[in-house]
Amino acid sequence: MWILDNLPLVVPLRRADHDESSIVYLHGFLVGLKGQYAGMKEEKYFIHNHLSFVVKYHRDPLTELSRIVGFEVKPFSVKHQYEGEWNENIRLTTCDPHAKRAVTNSEAPQEIEDKKEIILTYDVEFQESDIKWASRWDTYLLMADDQIHWFSIINSSLIVIFLSGMVAMIMLRTLYRDISNYNQLETQEEAQEETGWKLVHGDVFRPPSKSDLLCVYVGTGVQCFGMVLVTMIFAALGFLSPSNRGGLMTAMLVLWVSMGSFAGYSSACFYKMFKGTDWRKITLKTAFMFPAIVFVIFSVLNALIWGEKSSGAVPFGTMFALVLLWFGISFPLVFIGGYVGFRKQVSEDPVKTNKIPRQIPEQTWYMNPVLSILVGGILPFGAVFIELFFILTSIWLHQFYYIFSFLFIVFLILLVTCAEITVVLCYFQLCSEDYRWWWRSYLTSGSSSLYLFLYAAFYFFTKLEITKPVSGILYFGYMLILSYAFFVLTGTIGFYACFYFIRLIYSSVKVD
Repeated sequence: MWILDNLPLVVPLRRADHDESSIVYLHGFLVGLKGQYAGMKEEKYFIHNHLSFVVKYHRDPLTELSRIVGFEVKPFSVKHQYEGEWNENIRLTTCDPHAKRAVTNSEAPQEIEDKKEIILTYDVEFQESDIKWASRWDTYLLMADDQIHWFSIINSSLIVIFLSGMVAMIMLRTLYRDISNYNQLETQEEAQEETGWKLVHGDVFRPPSKSDLLCVYVGTGVQCFGMVLVTMIFAALGFLSPSNRGGLMTAMLVLWVSMGSFAGYSSACFYKMFKGTDWRKITLKTAFMFPAIVFVIFSVLNALIWGEKSSGAVPFGTMFALVLLWFGISFPLVFIGGYVGFRKQVSEDPVKTNKIPRQIPEQTWYMNPVLSILVGGILPFGAVFIELFFILTSIWLHQFYYIFSFLFIVFLILLVTCAEITVVLCYFQLCSEDYRWWWRSYLTSGSSSLYLFLYAAFYFFTKLEITKPVSGILYFGYMLILSYAFFVLTGTIGFYACFYFIRLIYSSVKVD
């Protein structure tokens, strides 16, 4: 990427459906093109070998000093002409600054041919601009499809909010009726004749299988949620400026290690609730499992970039700094949080757990765990997939994304949607007398990460023109990390929603 005074190089494009003053920017320029020229029967490749730079500056009337406010380029493919043999002092007939002959068109483009010389040239023009230095990023952040972007986000938000309101209303009315009916029962015999979620009160708080792993994932999800929430707030308030390159990723890394205490605290609290005794073991797993998986994938991808001798590889010093942040800050904070969380008094369950597990009746086909989990992830993914398109475009097609206020709204909608769809499906599960809700509540909303990864694959084959195997591996590797983090985040949101929902409904009924 070409940069001047921290401004990226852009190509100005005029909108066909707007007035002449409406211009959007293409970030970066095409190194060439494929097409036909002068009646050619077949298409050939041409290179942009001349760059016409325009540097815009704004002059301060008080200090008479100038600052750069724009960095534009117009690429041309020109077959340069010169007389005699090539030497350092040769003067081109097609591009001669002494004769004030500049390139303004591509009448004779430079074709790419084997073992043929290509002359690379450029010219620079300085233009005074009315754009002030403080506002120089405004035009860069203008998107070509801003109307579609805003309309799609608002439309998606209204639909999801409407569906969430409908679900919440149905759930509240149904639960109110159920609780009223259960509390009006006079004898235990009448209670036995009832069917529904009250019959599993003696097993609903039974610890699940692989409870240690669930505690680790819940703690990691709390850490991820805290990082995303604080980052969104700072970004929406404008603290993350586009002029600070890498500021968003740096902020996320710093916030991630700072949230380690919340991860250890949450893991230890649930571990103690599940009658665990060795809090150090669960703390170690929380501090190492998720970061280790991400670090291994990232290291393999970075090794591939090193193998390609690319400048985009993360240097060894940066990798060492990441490990230092992990072991020097995040790990101690997780341990402190785990120590505090394990010493905290755990609140008692609203109902007692039976010693002998209740037999689960045969479930109907639509309550199959796999089907229920896959269906549960559709709505959370539907809340973010439109915004996901713009995020992927900004990452892989070098576009700027700085509409964080809308992204924050979408994040809140995602939070509400994950909570409500998980609660609804958990309620249906308990009504069918299946009390194994712990893992299913996590996986129901977490399954939206599967759709995210599938959408990333669809985006790869439809929007990107990546042909090198290494580039494809890098894309799917990074999207795998993103999907994994999305799984941990959404799964934890659904789990906590179900946890408080179940404690609420079972504390509202009379159980003899």
